[in-house]
Amino acid sequence: MNINENKLTFLSVPLDVSLTGIPLFSGFEESEYNTVSKLLKLVYAKKDDVIFKEGDKGVNMFILLSGSLSAFGAQSDGNQKWLFDINPCDFFGEMSIIAHEPRSATICAKTDSVVLMLNNVDFYRIISDYPIIGYKILRTIGTVQNQWLNQSSKSYNDLIRWGENARRRAITDEMTGLYNRRFLEESIKERFNNSFMNLRIMSLLMMDLDKIHSINDRHGTKAGDLIITSCAEIIRDCLRPGDIPARLSGDEFAILLPDTDIKDAVTVAERIREIIADRQVEVPASPGSSDNVIISTKTSIGIAIAPAQANTLEKFEDAADTALRKAKELGRNRVEVFS
Repeated sequence: MNINENKLTFLSVPLDVSLTGIPLFSGFEESEYNTVSKLLKLVYAKKDDVIFKEGDKGVNMFILLSGSLSAFGAQSDGNQKWLFDINPCDFFGEMSIIAHEPRSATICAKTDSVVLMLNNVDFYRIISDYPIIGYKILRTIGTVQNQWLNQSSKSYNDLIRWGENARRRAITDEMTGLYNRRFLEESIKERFNNSFMNLRIMSLLMMDLDKIHSINDRHGTKAGDLIITSCAEIIRDCLRPGDIPARLSGDEFAILLPDTDIKDAVTVAERIREIIADRQVEVPASPGSSDNVIISTKTSIGIAIAPAQANTLEKFEDAADTALRKAKELGRNRVEVFS
């Protein structure tokens, strides 16, 4: 019997199905397991059932939970040649949904088997809506494909390159190269949800550029973009490898500083503020003009600390944002700490 991928009858994954021993989900937090399990479906395959056929359009990826599967490839004489076996906890079928290519082999059940299935819509939803989870999954896929590349003559360079680009797109702001809001917030949530990490101090800087709208009005949006990207470079240069700088929107930025107390956070914030104020950027004199002028801008920064001042993402962001508003109310181009 062939299992038509487009007409499968799915069963929800029961609570007693553990994902902790599956390599694809290695390094997951409990909350991440729960998120993924809601998107997985169970497929029961009897011996000799065909999961999918070579040449089919792939719309799902699979993880073998129990049982045994075999992969076959068509030969020039029309016969099927055994390629390899699939063992419990192995994943397969990801190539088709990542590269949008037809199935490269036929997968059959050697014995009665139970398979977990993730469809392509939910696969990309994870990458878009849960970037940390998506990053971990893509990292594992890339690692396995690298190992496969070392063991076989087949080239997966395009897949690996796609995986790297997908991870980058999922977590970064396209214009500045900083992390995006979703990745920053997921990183903060992960620390609050992790009982060990939640005991460790961290600081959050909220900042925006002073009067950037007047620069856009006078010199055009291209000038504003040049100022924003210049400030992003300054932020990146002032931070440690483990810090998480993000562009929230427009000229608004936030920086998560793990293992950083208020004193050190203020030092970092002041350094960023001073360098931005001193930086001169060449921009168009006016919208559409071929003439350039040199301008500079300034920034206001608010700081909050956790867990002393907040124990949730919302409270943490509100505290830092309150400190930022205070900095602007007191004249801008300054650093203020939430109190």
